[in-house]
Amino acid sequence: MSILGNRVLRTEDPKFLTSGGEYVADVELPPGATHLVFVRATMAHARIDSIDVSDAKAAPGVVDVFTASDLDIADMAPSMGLLNQAMGQPYLARDVVRYVGEPIVAVVAESVAAAMDAAELVFVDLDPLPTLIDPTRAADSDILLFPEAATNVSMDLAARNLTASFDDCEVVVRRTITNQRVAPCPIEPRVAAAYWTDEGRLVHYASCQGAHPVRDAICAALGLEKETVRVVSPDVGGGFGAKGRTYTEEILVGWLARRIRRPVRWSETRSENMVGMGHGRAQVQEVEIGGTRDGTITAYRLHVIQDSGAYPGMGAVLPWMTRTMLTGVYSVTNAEFSSQSVVTNSTPTTAYRGAGRPEAAAVLERAVDLFAAEIGMDPAEVRYKNLLSPEQFPYTTPAGTNYDSGDYAGALDKVLDAAGYQALRAEQARRRDQADRLQLGIGIAVYVEITGGGGGGEYGSVELLPDGKVLAKTGSSPYGQGHHTAWAMLVADRLGLAIDDVTVVHGDTDVVPTGGVTGGSRSVQIAGSSIHDAAGRLSDLAREKAADLLEAAVDDIVHDTTNRSFHVVGTPARSVSWTDVAEAAAADTNPLVGISDFSQGGATFPFGAHLAVVEVDTETGKVELLRLVACDDAGTLLNPLLAEGQVHGGLAQGAAQALLEEIRYDEHGTPLTANFGDYAIISATELPMFERVVQETPTHLNPLGAKGIGESGTIGATPAVHNAVCDAVRHLGVEHIDMPCTSEKVWRAIQTASA
Repeated sequence: MSILGNRVLRTEDPKFLTSGGEYVADVELPPGATHLVFVRATMAHARIDSIDVSDAKAAPGVVDVFTASDLDIADMAPSMGLLNQAMGQPYLARDVVRYVGEPIVAVVAESVAAAMDAAELVFVDLDPLPTLIDPTRAADSDILLFPEAATNVSMDLAARNLTASFDDCEVVVRRTITNQRVAPCPIEPRVAAAYWTDEGRLVHYASCQGAHPVRDAICAALGLEKETVRVVSPDVGGGFGAKGRTYTEEILVGWLARRIRRPVRWSETRSENMVGMGHGRAQVQEVEIGGTRDGTITAYRLHVIQDSGAYPGMGAVLPWMTRTMLTGVYSVTNAEFSSQSVVTNSTPTTAYRGAGRPEAAAVLERAVDLFAAEIGMDPAEVRYKNLLSPEQFPYTTPAGTNYDSGDYAGALDKVLDAAGYQALRAEQARRRDQADRLQLGIGIAVYVEITGGGGGGEYGSVELLPDGKVLAKTGSSPYGQGHHTAWAMLVADRLGLAIDDVTVVHGDTDVVPTGGVTGGSRSVQIAGSSIHDAAGRLSDLAREKAADLLEAAVDDIVHDTTNRSFHVVGTPARSVSWTDVAEAAAADTNPLVGISDFSQGGATFPFGAHLAVVEVDTETGKVELLRLVACDDAGTLLNPLLAEGQVHGGLAQGAAQALLEEIRYDEHGTPLTANFGDYAIISATELPMFERVVQETPTHLNPLGAKGIGESGTIGATPAVHNAVCDAVRHLGVEHIDMPCTSEKVWRAIQTASA
């Protein structure tokens, strides 16, 4: 019986629950390790008139102090060619600061305390410049963050061949919707450590989503060859996409270690993390949806203003992914998309769980509800009327996106049945008729997302060890997903071994030859398929060795995974074990290793339906999330327990954006949410027990039939909860409330409508 598809407990967890993990801050460095602290900008936009570091250099325990004039590193250019290349980011601010939190001075000392004390002695004379915070003003503003670029537009996606006409629409609804800026908030903030060996190699420890991309970024910045840099990524305390990029501060750690000829550690505080680590979302969405009064959607247009923050990077290109998923699950061929990414005096934006796809689903599902309200039709009925059917797959959208498979109506059926949709609507009607203080809101979202896109494969190898156990190496770096359990399951199933016989290694560029970024929900379908394939290749090599031992032809050898042995076809009594094969291979000093770099033929498209039920106190605006019912179809599930963990985390983050989270600035660009006292993080207290409905629609693009599931919960939950809040107060005259739907916002919307 196969272990795949079963609820196997995570093999990683005993360590975390007992001795604890090993994080970058736990790594033991060579003697003489120093500590790095940055002096950061306290103004959002200002000219640097002067920097005085003399007192800091003379402070007790200080090793050295560095400013931009001490560096010999070229500015970090925008990471993609689509972006305005005149908007590069210096490693330490030079001449101008462009956001609160930008590093200006690096202080290296014998201890964190000494470095922090010395940092307080640095005097930076800043001359304020006009501040640009509102992204809707950026394109036409006289305030230029990069005067040499002569524009604040970092990327422009014109409509071009993706245009829509609303001439034949009986009903058109228009709305400007804000998908607010949020902070990733991993438990472990940004941290790094580095030292140089006597042989001239840089050893760098990174809390990241892929050791090899970090190595490549360091090599590019410091002009090093790849073989001279070793990057190790131990346990990682959360990433959510924001650790998928390599930050300027992290690259400086290695440069400073070379300059002072001593190891250097860096770990930021939570307040630094809130203003320094890339933020997510940050889109202003101008949407139009039109159709007929029978509920048919015939036209859809979306223009996105993407806030890049002060320096354009991954966040600036996210509208491309929003465009990719423009029409979602609906059979709308008359569609249009355009976007402008702009720089503002705020923390740069980056990928955050879903990275452009949640933004597409959030605005589309909100628009469908607005359309349904305008024509007086149940929002579920409007969705059924416009959903793509299974017979239409494979399907190419107006944006040119090629969906592999899907059963959207099936997912919606399951969720509505599980939730008791008609009974909920009846209870809602009863409360409205009685003008109940606590009104019920029901929100629906049906979504599809893209995973495993971008091309490329992922390294995987499975090696037979002398004791008959195996070592699996993967280029995919986990940060909470459960890869070690999943890959061990795949190897054990393919080879007929126990999970405990499989050791999984990741995150060391000296041990694993290649690897990518763990992101875009690509791990199981690409890295997992690669491990699965590598195990199969090892099985073939083992059959060859068993053939020698049994003095038979290879084609006559059977790998009996049930009995964990190899035998000649038809004669199972005469067999050899994995241990026999391993000993023979060791005697030949010829280790058996199956190697794969699986790459699938295209992206996969997981999908699902979510339903949220909220209760809104019409006197105070307080929102309570009562239920969240979710069907997330990610193809064949390798381990339902791991899948549920990913979905539950996504549901929590999606609900958090809808109800609580928002990075806010005042008009001067000063962050108002720079710690967990001001920035609301959701907890179990605010969440119900999630209700998960299972559906599996396999893909043909990989041997596992798997699609991604790491971000699906976030994509469906945000619009479902958002729609539920707006639905609860719609009968009071409230048409729309922008996220987050805090008590104050909801109360003000009710008061405005009643007035």
